[in-house]
Amino acid sequence: MRNKKLCKESKVIQTHRVFPYDLNHHKTLFGGKLMSFIDDTASISAARHGRGEIVTASMDKLDFLHPIYSNHSVCVETFVSGVGSQSMEVFAKVMGEDLDTGERYLAATSFLTFVRVAGYGEGEKLPLVIPQTAEEKMVCSGYEKRKAKRSEDKSFYTEFNQAVSLTTPWMDDE
Repeated sequence: MRNKKLCKESKVIQTHRVFPYDLNHHKTLFGGKLMSFIDDTASISAARHGRGEIVTASMDKLDFLHPIYSNHSVCVETFVSGVGSQSMEVFAKVMGEDLDTGERYLAATSFLTFVRVAGYGEGEKLPLVIPQTAEEKMVCSGYEKRKAKRSEDKSFYTEFNQAVSLTTPWMDDE
C-alpha cells in the first residue's frame, strides 16, 4: 500500500522584510526576487514530502496579484498539493504585510512541479497527500485537472522548444 502524508507535514513558511535594494524601477519587490523566494520555500516542501533529492521541473503558474513595497514583509507559505509517482505539485501562497499599518494582502499564488532525481527512490512511489483544512482541500481538489493541463502543455512545448533557434543575433545565420 502507498504511504500517505498530511499537507501540513510539508508546510513551510518563510517571511522576509522588503528593503529598498529588493525593488524594481516601479519601487515594488522585483519579480525575480519573489520567484526565488517561492522556489526556495517550495523546494523545502517537496524535500519534506519526498525525503529525497528533488529538482524544480517548472513553475507552472505564477499570478502576481498585488505589488509588495519597501518596508512591507513578504510571507511565502507552501505545501505539497498533489503527487504523481515521481513528481510533486507544490502550491505557494504569497502574503504581503504593510509593517506600518498591519494591513495584510494576498500578493501572489503559484504552482510549481518538482521531480525526484533519477536513481533516488527508484521504484518507490511518493506518498499520497491528504488535505485537512478547507484551503488545503480546495487547492488539492484541482490537482488532477492541473496535472492533465501540464501534460497537454508538455507535448506542445516539447515540439515548440525543438523549433526555437539557437542562433544568436550577433552571429551569421549560415
